[in-house]
Amino acid sequence: MAKRDYYEVLGVNKSSTPDQIKSAYRKLAVKHHPDKNKGDKGAEEKFKEASEAYHVLSNSERKQNYDSFGHAAFENGSGARGGFGNFDFSSHFSDIFEDFFGEGFGGGGRKSRRSNSRGSDLRYDLSITLEEAYAGKKQDIKFSTSEKCDTCGGSGSKPGYDAGSCSMCGGHGQVRSSQGFFTVQQTCPQCSGSGEEITNPCSSCNGQGKKQASKRLSVTIPKGVDDGTRIRLAGKGEAGSRGASSGDLYLFINVYSHDLFKRSDENLFFECPISIADAALGTSIEIPTIDGGKAKIKIPNGTQSGKQFRLRGKGMPYMRGSGTGDLYVQVKTEVPVSLNKEQKDLLEKFREIENEKSNPTIKKFFQKAKNFWKN
Repeated sequence: MAKRDYYEVLGVNKSSTPDQIKSAYRKLAVKHHPDKNKGDKGAEEKFKEASEAYHVLSNSERKQNYDSFGHAAFENGSGARGGFGNFDFSSHFSDIFEDFFGEGFGGGGRKSRRSNSRGSDLRYDLSITLEEAYAGKKQDIKFSTSEKCDTCGGSGSKPGYDAGSCSMCGGHGQVRSSQGFFTVQQTCPQCSGSGEEITNPCSSCNGQGKKQASKRLSVTIPKGVDDGTRIRLAGKGEAGSRGASSGDLYLFINVYSHDLFKRSDENLFFECPISIADAALGTSIEIPTIDGGKAKIKIPNGTQSGKQFRLRGKGMPYMRGSGTGDLYVQVKTEVPVSLNKEQKDLLEKFREIENEKSNPTIKKFFQKAKNFWKN
């Protein structure tokens, strides 16, 4: 069967630019790729035909020979005979698809030797009180981790010896395997991509470059830290493999609930009970603050239960930036129980007076209730 014209195969002409030829081939390669057309021999043949055409037309010298002599320029072992007789499809395809699609599409990208594995990140849960969150604190923590081996300095090799090239990949960190007309490049399973092989392992760490240890660290908890805050300590995690960088340590802060204060962002809240007499007549009270001090609040006469008072700057400090939140005090009127005779007599007398001239809120409510029942 006569071979089709390469320009016709790609849908371009002799005046097409290299970028136009490349773009035309890419569309055909994606459309007819065997991975997308499993079992379709027709698509496979079109795929091979397009690749052969691109192999010739993408090279200026081969293109010039083809323009002058046609397919005859590559007969008798000169490059790309019909049916791919002398066309090294596997090696050429690997190069083509590295240029187009990288490692994940029909071939392996040309990747540089991969560095050794970075150390793992660690998590440490730290619980503190609300007072400690307000003031900040320094604390020693102890945890198990892996540290760089002191004997070999993290190299994994016995002192005086260096790591050799990996015997499987020859130091490249990548190995190739043929799958049909594809060459697939993968990370070397023996050296995990490092390209190195420990031939004289350190006796202290067995060639790992790190070993388990119990570590003690002094950490600073900033003022204003909130429950659930995550603090990153760079490079304080597990040591990397064979000299690679260490991971990070993350402190997860848990702030205990407080018996008195409740927190919302930088503001604090609490309820303060007062008597009916204090609510009615007014008074001054002292309330606690988170710094361990006291603050005085004036309760005006006639204060209703649920009234909220704001004390500026008596809340939590901002963890980032300057400033402090506020403290909100909500008064709750406590109704007395277990009254003695004198208290009962006084309250009965008070009720008689109240009934003669009801409080406006109560009077308004019962008027609304009467209207509701009437309707």
